[in-house]
Amino acid sequence: MKIKNILVPFFFLICLKGFTQGKNFIDQPYLETTSRVDSLVIPDRIYLSITIAELDSKGKVSLEKQENQMEAKLNSLNIDLKKQLSLADLSSNFNQYFLRKKDVEKSKQYILLVYDAETAGKVILGLESIGIANVYLLKGEYSKIEELTIKLKQEAVKKAKEQAQMMLIPLEQTVGKAIYISDLNTSVYNRIQGKSQVLRTSMESDNYEPIPIEFEKIKVETAITIRFAISE
Repeated sequence: MKIKNILVPFFFLICLKGFTQGKNFIDQPYLETTSRVDSLVIPDRIYLSITIAELDSKGKVSLEKQENQMEAKLNSLNIDLKKQLSLADLSSNFNQYFLRKKDVEKSKQYILLVYDAETAGKVILGLESIGIANVYLLKGEYSKIEELTIKLKQEAVKKAKEQAQMMLIPLEQTVGKAIYISDLNTSVYNRIQGKSQVLRTSMESDNYEPIPIEFEKIKVETAITIRFAISE
């Protein structure tokens, strides 16, 4: 019983101290402001899906020959095949072959990484010139998204302080130190993320020029809320 009598007042003092500290924080004069900043960036990592297929019958180009033609064309466009081209899928329609005793349809899907829209345009037209027109836009990314996010947060903090200073001018008061900061969210609006779009063009002659492709810019937006102490 004596131990309980000692512990209860001690526990009460801890709770009272915590309540007092919280109350002091709430009671001190402060100004809360929310700021948002955003930026538009051009995607610098563009992923294209390239599918080549064959039908093992008379008059058709074999899969292996199409692969060689594709590699030669990409090399002519200064594409680093080891770094930028990867195999996504390999399939053969053997079930259909066994059921129908006819042709075996084979296909391969590649993922090609390019770094700008101009190169994407050259790739599309180059592949079409050798009979490969099944090209899809998979996604576009911005490689320095993390660095940009940090920069935008810093700008948002600066903007929040400027807003607070302007709001206090009519009151003839000044902004004190920040006593609370909330990083609300960072949003990335990417219209070509996760969408498959067919990219095709028609060539009227052998002397073709790269088509002018412009990918929609990626929008990065961040928001923060800050409470500043108010000084007289």
